[in-house]
Amino acid sequence: MARSIYVASSEGHTGKSAVALGLVHLFARRVESVGVFRPVTRSRDERDSVVDLLLEQGADGRYEDAIAVTYDDVHADAERAMSTIVERYQAHAREHEVTIVVGSDYTDVASPAELAFNARVAANLGAPVLLVVSGVDRTDDEIARVTEASVAEIAHEHAATVGVVVNRADPDRTAAVSARLRADGFAAWALPEVPVLSAPTVRDVMAQLEGELLLGDEALLDREAEHMLVAGMNTEHILERLRDGQLCIAAADRPEVLVTLVAAHASEEYPTLAGIVLNGGFAPPQQVLRMVDGLGQRLPIIATRHDTYPTSSLVARTRGAFSRGTQRKRDIALALFEEHIDTDHLLTALDVPASDVVTPLMFESQLIERARADRRRIVLPEGDDDRILRAASTLLSRHVADLTLLGNPTQVRARAAELGLDIDAADVLDPTSSEHLGPFAEEYARLRAHKGMSVERAREVVQDVSYFGTMMVHTGLADGMVSGAAHTTAHTIRPSFEIIKTVPGTSIVSSVFFMCLADRVLVYGDCAVVPEPTAEELADIAVSSARTAASFGVEPLVAMLSYSTGSSGSGAEVDKVRTATELVRERRTGLVVEGPIQYDAAVDASVAATKLPGSDVAGRATVFVFPDLNTGNNTYKAVQRTAGAVAIGPVLQGLNKPVNDLSRGALVQDIVNTVAITAIQAQETA
Repeated sequence: MARSIYVASSEGHTGKSAVALGLVHLFARRVESVGVFRPVTRSRDERDSVVDLLLEQGADGRYEDAIAVTYDDVHADAERAMSTIVERYQAHAREHEVTIVVGSDYTDVASPAELAFNARVAANLGAPVLLVVSGVDRTDDEIARVTEASVAEIAHEHAATVGVVVNRADPDRTAAVSARLRADGFAAWALPEVPVLSAPTVRDVMAQLEGELLLGDEALLDREAEHMLVAGMNTEHILERLRDGQLCIAAADRPEVLVTLVAAHASEEYPTLAGIVLNGGFAPPQQVLRMVDGLGQRLPIIATRHDTYPTSSLVARTRGAFSRGTQRKRDIALALFEEHIDTDHLLTALDVPASDVVTPLMFESQLIERARADRRRIVLPEGDDDRILRAASTLLSRHVADLTLLGNPTQVRARAAELGLDIDAADVLDPTSSEHLGPFAEEYARLRAHKGMSVERAREVVQDVSYFGTMMVHTGLADGMVSGAAHTTAHTIRPSFEIIKTVPGTSIVSSVFFMCLADRVLVYGDCAVVPEPTAEELADIAVSSARTAASFGVEPLVAMLSYSTGSSGSGAEVDKVRTATELVRERRTGLVVEGPIQYDAAVDASVAATKLPGSDVAGRATVFVFPDLNTGNNTYKAVQRTAGAVAIGPVLQGLNKPVNDLSRGALVQDIVNTVAITAIQAQETA
């Protein structure tokens, strides 16, 4: 049976889209298909940014199926519009297990009867309402009155309210607000006001001012302008008022102010700015622009024709729509939802059972949940890589892991701030000057004494970020390490072989990929590390892969792959797989394993019935052990590209403590997933 929830509010700018995003992620962890539906949109010609956001962030379906009518349609014939909404919703909801319905916006086309109309829509769709109320500049009593009136209006239209979210509440009053509403009989939760969620980007401001970019990096226009300063005072007082993320407005005919602001932004002693607006329509002197450009800063400098007062007024009125916002905003919103909302209540109220299938988003969400439940410290040696910084911001804001970044602290933090990222909660260490350098050199020299390593030479070696990070793991200063975004696999894992070494009883380090198909997760090993494994090494890979699979909720049914199934073929390669299979059975008597077996017989029940009837693995394998790296690497990439599978990995296995390697083409989400996996491995080995 299809289930739905209607997100509605009694006024504008309450943050419904942020709440809807939290709901999409909540239900995507639980069911195979989550839909999104918008009964009323502004226009058919301009895409709805809320629908686009939710589709991008995990909801299923096509944009065209997710919208129904426009405001003009409702105003022209409300009853006909209602019929269209219901008809399109029913067709859409049949394709999804849960549908998030997002009510109308209360913008310039709102009316006092808009909540009533949304409530009638919810009643006709059979969707309970999750009411979102603004807590901005309201006392507890005022919030309670607005809530009571809104719930009464919803009930008057024969819809039911499943809960109330007070959004943008005073951070010091969230518990009190929630308690007050619960005392009045509502299932209620309060989310604190976080100013950056409503802050515009510098690009938003530039568009509002009809400005042009004079200097700076266009990519940095997407940083939030968190504060505004009209720099009309002298240099001393300007410097006293600077703050991180500030947009500074200055007259274009005051070049000394421009130079002051850019120099302060470049200085390690002052905050990093979001941008500078030069108002008045004057052209700054070219020699000044050349000097500013020569400082090598990427800070956006925008020119506008407006005078100071209109400029500051336009900036103050510019709102940053959450639905068009940055990854930082989405991370913060999700973290707030997960921390403050009783998600179990919503799941119970809608009677949403867990799905039998595991989608890629479900698997990724489960990784985040498990890592967050018992946080570990992970070291990221490549602190100068923008992808690492973006991933770090996501991981920290969602409380997935504690992080240590390696690099020059001033440069790392400045670049993060420049990108509009929050990594304040991370430790940043410089291996070349760290207090740990001496002890690490002594320990590394001890470990490598049999190779003639001296303390002096060891001091040079451990300044390398991979060696320094590995030493942090070895000495317990970190629980795991993730690297490889900018370094080779060998550079990442060689220190592990020398320092951390393998688990007793395991002869080699190998790897697996989690292959997330549309409805299940398979484990492929080894696709990244061991080129030509022997029969003994292949057995090690199989045992390690089965253990890894079980650790991440995949029941290990192991297929030892070959070009032959059962006893039908012969040859050195088949014999190697056959020997490896027997070794696995000897080492892990309870493990369900089959080999040699061909890939089609391992995955297809009909082929299995013909080639290997009666096998516990054939047709239902979950762990696939490839005979060599060439076969494994090409197969995982073929499945990734042709079947649309999400490949998470490589995940290293066999080490005493977790170290994982990234592809140099890794995306931010790949890094987030790998850190979560590493944290879970650390939980397992603690």
